[in-house]
Amino acid sequence: MSSKTDGQQTGAAALRRSEVAVLDSTMSYLEAGTSGPTVLFLHGNPTSSYIWRNIIPHVAPVGRCIAPDLIGYGQSGKPDIDYRFFDHVCYLDAFLEALDIKDLVIVAQDWGTALAFHLAARRPQRILGLAFMEFIRPFEHWEDFHQRQQARDLFKALRTPGVGEKLVLEDNVFVEKVLPASVLRTMSDEEMAAYRAPFATPQSRKPVLRLPRELPIEGQPADVAAISEHDHRALRLSSYPKLLFAGDPGALISPQAARQFAAELKNCRFINLGPGAHYLQEDHADAIGSAIAGWLPVIVQSNRMAEPAQQHDPEM
Repeated sequence: MSSKTDGQQTGAAALRRSEVAVLDSTMSYLEAGTSGPTVLFLHGNPTSSYIWRNIIPHVAPVGRCIAPDLIGYGQSGKPDIDYRFFDHVCYLDAFLEALDIKDLVIVAQDWGTALAFHLAARRPQRILGLAFMEFIRPFEHWEDFHQRQQARDLFKALRTPGVGEKLVLEDNVFVEKVLPASVLRTMSDEEMAAYRAPFATPQSRKPVLRLPRELPIEGQPADVAAISEHDHRALRLSSYPKLLFAGDPGALISPQAARQFAAELKNCRFINLGPGAHYLQEDHADAIGSAIAGWLPVIVQSNRMAEPAQQHDPEM
């Protein structure tokens, strides 16, 4: 698979697709670039590594880009599991081990951010930097979730036994309705076909239904809500460089709330991309890619400067 390129992306390495055995299945991933820090791109629901296709070519000249399809998504395997958040944690951990990925920069959106926050909370010394957008956080009340009442009503329905099965497994509403409605431009037939391909049957859509039911809203599900609270505490305490993108009006978070969130973190830059909803990668690929490409050398330099201090710190 090769990326679409424009004048700003000349010289960028073409995207290469690979597959690796992970636990009882396989995970597919896109890779580009060979030198610089490893940059891990983590997608959300119901997308895949495909959503990063126009962003990675900007970053590949300055980093080794790895974009996996989460288990059950894209071209990765679909084992007979529950596809809970903790299942994704296990498969992603095994994926990183299989590729021997240690120190890394993470770029994440949607459920990819929950995985990123959890990884960073457990292994902060391995995180060189974190860029994120439209992120998962504990939502104390339903009113705190999403910018639109219509979306809140839909997600309540998705979390309702029987109703969610009809909407997602039978009607494929997440791919057919939620995805295109959360991108401002009109998606092409080719793009929609790429997003539909992994979910051709009701059984294949099981992962897409599970994740809306994992969202930590009003303390439920309790285990995901507890770990999300923990991971966000760790995020607030962390000092590694961060880059937060937002769109207007956004979906999970408004640009105003995102700006305030960034201000409360240590070492966090904020970028308002302008008009955007949830899948900001589809509306602002060039802006996101260019910003990350410009930010990476700064991260590398700051980590180099920190290394001598760490080597002489008796507590390290």
